[in-house]
Amino acid sequence: MSDITERRYDLDWLRIGAFGLLIFYHIGMFYVSWPWHVKSSQTGPDVWQVVQPVMLLSNPWRLGLLFLIAGCATRFMSDKLPRGAMATARSWRLLPPLLFGMLVIVPPQTYYEVVEHMNFDEGWLAFYVKYIGFHDGWRSNGAPLIVPTWNHLWFVVYLWVYTMLVLALRPLLHRLPMQRMAALMRRPMALLLLPPLFVGLLRLTLKPVFGETHALLDDWYLHALYLSMFLFGYGIARQEGIWRSIENLRWIALTLAVAIYASMIVAVVTNTGGPARPFIWALDQWAWILMLLGFARRLMNFDSPARRYLTDAVFPFYIIHQTAIVVLGHHLTKLALPVGAEAVLLVLGTAMACFVGYEIVRRVSVLRPVFGLKEVSAQRGVFRFRVN
Repeated sequence: MSDITERRYDLDWLRIGAFGLLIFYHIGMFYVSWPWHVKSSQTGPDVWQVVQPVMLLSNPWRLGLLFLIAGCATRFMSDKLPRGAMATARSWRLLPPLLFGMLVIVPPQTYYEVVEHMNFDEGWLAFYVKYIGFHDGWRSNGAPLIVPTWNHLWFVVYLWVYTMLVLALRPLLHRLPMQRMAALMRRPMALLLLPPLFVGLLRLTLKPVFGETHALLDDWYLHALYLSMFLFGYGIARQEGIWRSIENLRWIALTLAVAIYASMIVAVVTNTGGPARPFIWALDQWAWILMLLGFARRLMNFDSPARRYLTDAVFPFYIIHQTAIVVLGHHLTKLALPVGAEAVLLVLGTAMACFVGYEIVRRVSVLRPVFGLKEVSAQRGVFRFRVN
């Protein structure tokens, strides 16, 4: 086995792409029949039957891929830093954006949600007082709205918890028989079939009991799924043999991914599949992840100014994007534009909000930490405010 020591630009590109896809996915949520914070008045069955199959294409694998990449990044970082230093660094990177997000970024999402779902008409100030006061009288999509909330920032919470857990268990993890486990996972059939078998069992046994809540304390199915992905990424990060096997499987994985996706669409449309559906979903998820990892390693392990810019920008984009979608979508749909024109304007407006927001944040020193950016002591183009 030879360790991987260079920066994995391919994983950077995949992370950028997965977060970019997540932004489009959340724009899609404005138009589909599935519950969400706000909805377009221009949508309906004709739109659903076009948009929902496209959404289903990435639904099984986009977040699993992000947690796997996060696990790889955690391994690379943990090899360079003592546990205490890394815990401090990750907490400083993740917790200020979470707190700021819950108090400043997310509230407009909940505001327009109660405006649309409960005809709330008391105005922003009255809403915000109730929001930070743990008001318990709001409901949306048939469920209570718990405030303050983290909404899309649940990913940040889970990532911090998983990172702290891995750091606490790091001595134990490094004593596991990694060589034997790696030897098993280097075998193509084991790498292709064992992970989806495990995920399929999780989906068959835990999902019907616990569902998906994003509420941290009762989300046992998603913890089993995403913590497993995180640990898998942590475990394979420096296993060059496994990465070669992933690259070699890329065409097989692509063929499987396309075929299984087509079968999933048929199963959804015809309401068939029965007990096999959890395993079909899991194999679809894993085939897409393997395919993306394999092709990225083969084709995208290169640096560029775009990668350097977007690697820093992607976390602020993630923090900003859903609030931009909700606010813009709520007001755009009142114009009663054709659905295509509305969607294009929503995409452009969200992109502009993300880019402009990032360009402002990166230049204002007091905002950098609450958007997950490193502090800069001396950098041209960064405004620094001092309190005497």
